[in-house]
Amino acid sequence: MQLQNNTILITGGTSGFGYEFASRLLALGNTVIITGRNAVKLQATKQLLPAVHTIESDVSKAEDIAHLYDVVTRQFPRLNIIINNAGEMRKMSLQQPRELTDITREIEINLMGPIRMVQQFLPHLIKQQNPAIINVTSGIALSPLPVSPIYSSSKSGLRAYTQALRMQLRKTNIKVIELIAPGAATPLNDIFIQEDGFNAKLLMDPVKLVDVAIKGIQKGKDEIFPGLSKMIRILSRIAPKFMISQLAAMGASTMYGKN
Repeated sequence: MQLQNNTILITGGTSGFGYEFASRLLALGNTVIITGRNAVKLQATKQLLPAVHTIESDVSKAEDIAHLYDVVTRQFPRLNIIINNAGEMRKMSLQQPRELTDITREIEINLMGPIRMVQQFLPHLIKQQNPAIINVTSGIALSPLPVSPIYSSSKSGLRAYTQALRMQLRKTNIKVIELIAPGAATPLNDIFIQEDGFNAKLLMDPVKLVDVAIKGIQKGKDEIFPGLSKMIRILSRIAPKFMISQLAAMGASTMYGKN
C-alpha cells in the first residue's frame, strides 16, 4: 500500500503511537490531521510538528465526530485514510463501587469511538483513491489483562469489529488494517511502571513499533503484530490459562488488595 501523498486523519495524535504515526507519515510526504481532547497538548504538538493540522475533538462524543467529519471533509476533501488510535486504559477492581456512567468510559473511547468514526467517514472514504481504515487494538485483545477489564473488553471488541468490517468491505477498494500493539513505552502504561514496578524494559519503543506498523502497511498486511504481540498471539492459542495467569500478576494488588 502506498504511504505517500495521502491525506490521513489520526485520532489521539498528541502522544504515544498517534504522535509517532503523525511524525513518520508527515516525513513520508502525507497531509496529516490529528485530533485530541486537550487543546494545550494539541498546541504543543503543533509546535513540534509544524506541518501537522490539529482539531480539538473527543471520540467518545458522537456530536464531536459529526462535527469533525464536517470540518475535515470540507477542508481536506482528499482525506483517504483514518487511523483510529485514541485510547484510554485504567486499572480497576470490579469489587469496588463505581458510577455506572464511569465504568464504561473505555468502551466509549476505545470501541464506540472507532465504530462511530468508521460509520461517519465510510461514505466519504469509499469514494477516494487508496483508502484505508487502520484500527489500533492490543495484544490484550487476544488475552485479557485482568486488572484492566474494561480496556480488555474494548480492545477485544474492536478486534472483532475490525475483522467483521474487513469482510463486509472485501468487495470495495477500502483496505482494513489492524495494528495489534504490545505494551509500549507510552503514557498509557505509566501507571503500571509507577504503581506496580513493572519492568519498563519489557515495553516496546513506540518509534520502533510505528516503524514495524508502517512497513506492514506498505506490504499490504491486514494484521500487524509488532514485538511481544506475536508471542501473546501464540500463547493465547496454545496455553490460554497460562497466559491469563501471567497477565493477572500485573496489578494484582489493585484487584485483591495489598497483603
